[in-house]
Amino acid sequence: QVQLVESGGGLVQPGGSLRLSCAASGITTSIYGMGWYRQAPGRQRELVATISTGGSRNYADSVKGRFTISRDNTKNTVYLQMNGLKIDDTAVYYCKASRAARDYWGQGTQVTVSS
Repeated sequence: QVQLVESGGGLVQPGGSLRLSCAASGITTSIYGMGWYRQAPGRQRELVATISTGGSRNYADSVKGRFTISRDNTKNTVYLQMNGLKIDDTAVYYCKASRAARDYWGQGTQVTVSS
C-alpha cells in the first residue's frame, strides 16, 4: 500500500520559514517524479514545485527564489524548504508522486501565514 505522509506545517508569521517533509512508503521515490502542490480555500489546487528523478527542479513563479524542493532517496523523503513566507502562501500543501501516468497523493499539511 502506497502512503505519502506530509508533515512540518503550522502557523508562521510573514517572512518566516517552514520545512515540509513528505515521507513515502510502498514506493521507491528515486524512480518517481515528486512534487508539492497547494490548495487555498476557494481556489483550485496548484503546482508549487516538482523534482524529477534526475534532480531537475521546476517552481511556480510565485515561489521562485523563496522555496526549494529537494529529495533524499536514502530516506524515501521529499522536502520543501519555504523561506520568506507570505500571507498568500496560506494553503494546504500536498505531496504527489508520479510515474507512468499514475499519481499518488498525500493527505496534506496546513500552512498558515499570519501576523
